[in-house]
Amino acid sequence: MPATIDELTVADSPDAWTAAGFAVDGDCCIVGDLRVRLAGPDAGRGLRGWSLRGIGTTELDGLATTLSDREPPAAPALHRNGIAAVDHVVAITPALERTVAALEAAGLDLRRIREEPTPAGAPRQAFFRLGATILEVVQEPPEAIERGGGVDRPAFFWGLAFVAPDLDATVASLGERVGEIRPAVQPGRRIATLRRSAGLSVPVALITSAA
Repeated sequence: MPATIDELTVADSPDAWTAAGFAVDGDCCIVGDLRVRLAGPDAGRGLRGWSLRGIGTTELDGLATTLSDREPPAAPALHRNGIAAVDHVVAITPALERTVAALEAAGLDLRRIREEPTPAGAPRQAFFRLGATILEVVQEPPEAIERGGGVDRPAFFWGLAFVAPDLDATVASLGERVGEIRPAVQPGRRIATLRRSAGLSVPVALITSAA
């Protein structure tokens, strides 16, 4: 069975996600075919971990992981912000080859390594397919590695990108919580990012559907 994501754990309150236009039931938000567990600010900040199906080990170079055999949600939720799915999960590593090797050893499906810098300055990225969602593993720039204490640090989760099929309508519904729409790195797609005023502790991007 190929590796897929069951659940993402985020250290935000359910109220914060409700205010951002998500449909939340208790502490759970279903986005596409996976769940987002809202663990509250006492859990820390940002994306704290995930549960995966179909992997051979939970040792993913520091990415907090648990095993799951739970079935996907019976049906996707409808969100008033128009978000339909999780496009990709972003993790950062000071040692891309080491992290890629650990993920492949666990059974994750490496699709490609991009050897071109991103607009934010990341020199390389690796992309893994997890069902409908991509894991993007970003190599830290040298200056960030030096500030962080060197290459021996583990990989860590960073942010999320959600699919907004009608990005203009989603951005309009969020008002001042979101920045301007701009071209995405992926050809033919457009993207916008939530501002801190949205009240979420995890960096969030909104992106149009893939062609």
